[in-house]
Amino acid sequence: MKIDLFLVGDAHHRSAADVPAALAEYAMAAEAAGFDAVWIAEHHFIRYGACPSVPLLAAHILARTTRLRVGSAACVLSNRHPVALAEEAVMLDGLSGGRFLLGVARGGPWVDLEVFGTGRERFDRGFGEAVDVLRDWISGPPRVSAAGEFFRFRPVPVLARPRGAFPIWIAATSPPTVDAAARRGLPLLLGIHATDDDKAAMIRRWNTAAADAGHDPSGAEHAAVYLAHATDDGADRLREAMTDWLSTGVGDYVRLDGGRGSGDQRGYVERLAAEHLVGPAPGLAARLADSAAATEISRALLLVEGIGEGAAVRDNIARLGAALRPIATPRPR
Repeated sequence: MKIDLFLVGDAHHRSAADVPAALAEYAMAAEAAGFDAVWIAEHHFIRYGACPSVPLLAAHILARTTRLRVGSAACVLSNRHPVALAEEAVMLDGLSGGRFLLGVARGGPWVDLEVFGTGRERFDRGFGEAVDVLRDWISGPPRVSAAGEFFRFRPVPVLARPRGAFPIWIAATSPPTVDAAARRGLPLLLGIHATDDDKAAMIRRWNTAAADAGHDPSGAEHAAVYLAHATDDGADRLREAMTDWLSTGVGDYVRLDGGRGSGDQRGYVERLAAEHLVGPAPGLAARLADSAAATEISRALLLVEGIGEGAAVRDNIARLGAALRPIATPRPR
């Protein structure tokens, strides 16, 4: 399987202005440790994650690395125009020699929809249409047009096209999104909250719906996020740092109705630490291999920032790289 990092951009243990540089340093550490890719989350207005533009940061990281791939996990289509995102993705594909990976998400009913002017209706009904416009453009035709509810424009020329096949991952947390991805034959990007049973159920659902739509389920490269922390000293520091980070950051979420994010973050972190890749390094490869076998995941995205501190995160990246190398697909050189 391919083993990647998932970088959120913790703006609780450092200032938001320092987050992009920290993520770039983690990406450099990932390449040195032998990881295949780093995937970067995209958020606005919250300290949980402080990268508002994955393509912009990806361009910086791709320019500083030679083999590392960089993915979006995920660009929120409810806030973006799909043609603008497609053009940026094709630019990154050309600049990097095909090292950019595109993941997209529907997002949530957050205040972002108000700020960017896309509105609740686009969030409720427009995701599939946005994905179709994005796919049409990235597939490389000479011209693209649209005649839907949310996107209507005359045929325009597609000047720059990807070097080759350009896969798109769909971040999914609900059955309707799984179905939407399956109908288009697009692989899933599953979140950190999902248990192995949840992942297996969503992929079984995807397999059935994809086959019904005429796609071959066997070739799909599904991905999932795991909390990952290699430690011989117990996970108390991780639990405290991550609970502190989530308790602050999740509360920054503001819904369109004025409500805010909430929840038992301590209990959530305890569950993740018990179920995911947390513990002595020698046992982590077997745990990840077991999860992959149970779920049919072929890309693991490791959330490594839970410990919060820059040097500790870089050390975690190095330890995980060494521990998980035996089960990782070799990186192309």
